[in-house]
Amino acid sequence: MEKKTVVVALGGNAILRRGQKGTFEEQLENVYHTAEQLAEMVLSGEWRIVITHGNGPQVGNILLQQDAAKHVVPPMPMDVCGAESQGLIGYMIQQSLHNILDRRGRGDIPIATVVTQVLVDKDDPAFQNPTKPVGPFYSEEEAKRLQEEKGWHVVEDAGRGWRRVVPSPDPKAIVEREVIRILVENRAIVIASGGGGIPVIKENGELKGVEAVIDKDLAGERLAEDVNADVFLILTDVDRVRLNYGKPDERPIDRMTVEEAKKYLAEGHFAKGSMEPKVKAAIRFVEAGGERAVIASLDQAEAALAGKAGTQVVRG
Repeated sequence: MEKKTVVVALGGNAILRRGQKGTFEEQLENVYHTAEQLAEMVLSGEWRIVITHGNGPQVGNILLQQDAAKHVVPPMPMDVCGAESQGLIGYMIQQSLHNILDRRGRGDIPIATVVTQVLVDKDDPAFQNPTKPVGPFYSEEEAKRLQEEKGWHVVEDAGRGWRRVVPSPDPKAIVEREVIRILVENRAIVIASGGGGIPVIKENGELKGVEAVIDKDLAGERLAEDVNADVFLILTDVDRVRLNYGKPDERPIDRMTVEEAKKYLAEGHFAKGSMEPKVKAAIRFVEAGGERAVIASLDQAEAALAGKAGTQVVRG
């Protein structure tokens, strides 16, 4: 039987649970439990899997560490911090998956993390309107000083202090797509495009990192297109997409067509920065020729992949 390919986009709860401090031990334990579900997909013999993941808390912590140590060692730019987080999280997933598969007699399956650059358009309107908060909180005085010194955009964040905001441009291409394809075709489990990828632009014919944050689900969809995935599985902390979320008439959706999803988007049912990009990514994937996209909770990953849980997004 010919295996199908699924790109699994892991939400933050796969790595760090709400209320946890974020120690390495906590994160590794969470990743191990997640990897047990991923291993079952592999061991079923039905699926080739490609894994992508969020990195918000991890890259945030890296930025905090750099800020705390800025008088001791030079801080690195944000794109470098994104690369660091890809290595950190990829290492945990690789090791956990290997140990689980090895225990099940399949330690021969190669697993690789690809430090992934994602091309964005330097003329993307997002660069003129930074909206994504990153890094530590500052006093107004310090924020204004950093704005002057570094050219940052800073905003007051809900009474909690001042923060830097960066652009969130649309992903255009996965730079390492060819090597990822080769690895997948040669039966490797690939971890790629972590945290939405490292945003890069083309300038004078060369790649150059930029300080921005690409939405991880939209970047995951681009990855799914590039590896010709059959299914794009977005795992998060809710079991299904819901209309009128948080209201008395809240309604879960088991299945929706692309046209229905577009209608619900236009009606404003999905929160920006959380469910909205997931639904947009699902629409893009199916419109690009994918069999289906699925939005489901992490603990129902296998059932969702089998079409028995989550919200299944289909062509019509």
